[in-house]
Amino acid sequence: MLSRLNPLTTLAACGAAATFTVAASNWPVSVAVAVAALGAGVGAGVLRRVLAASAVILLPLWFSLLVLHGLFFPEGRTVLAGWGPARITVEGLAFALEMGTRTTGCVLVLLLFSFVVNVPDLVATMTTRRIPPQFGYVLASTLTLAPAITEQLARIRQAQEARGLVLGGSLVQRLAAARLQMVPLVLALIQDAAERAHALDARGFNSPGPHSTYREVADTRGQRTFRRAVLGLAAAAVILRLSASWFGVPVLPSPLAGNE
Repeated sequence: MLSRLNPLTTLAACGAAATFTVAASNWPVSVAVAVAALGAGVGAGVLRRVLAASAVILLPLWFSLLVLHGLFFPEGRTVLAGWGPARITVEGLAFALEMGTRTTGCVLVLLLFSFVVNVPDLVATMTTRRIPPQFGYVLASTLTLAPAITEQLARIRQAQEARGLVLGGSLVQRLAAARLQMVPLVLALIQDAAERAHALDARGFNSPGPHSTYREVADTRGQRTFRRAVLGLAAAAVILRLSASWFGVPVLPSPLAGNE
């Protein structure tokens, strides 16, 4: 379903969801956004990829939050357990929960977008909307960078294994093999960047005037209305958050506020 939408509609929905998550700064809202992103991932058939990519990002993040804020939160007053300077406090755990769920919601939403969007359609849509081509290229490069690195690394690994290089074994052997893979990987990425620069220059990427595209991406009035609505709601959430911070009143009271 998501892949059949106009790329700008998906971008607006995911961007608005991430913006609202940050603006609300409320862990039930963050959890709801994360659950909605996972549900959308199930519908789009990309749940496994989203979970695998998010685990690489979120597991170290949650561990660091629990260590730093769960054990060493300076504003903590309600101590649950303590070992010298390390103290588990309710306030520290609440802060770690707020930060962790907020980041989790944003990461899942943005990863969902990166896995469901059709990059050529996104670039073509931006071109027809007279958006600067530099912006579209940077966004497309960001979305395709990780798959390109993964594919290039797999080729390097296969080539090295074909020449008899042992890439398994102990931790020291794996680290040595990783070092041998990084050098050709960096060189290949530099060469690929140079080839892309020549290709873009040959196609008049930096030439002034309007740009055209041969791809036609479907768009409907309903999707345009939806984009305006969600972007308006996101802007309203940001304004409300800024206004509330000036007056010292939370946008949405945290369920943990009563424990502080």
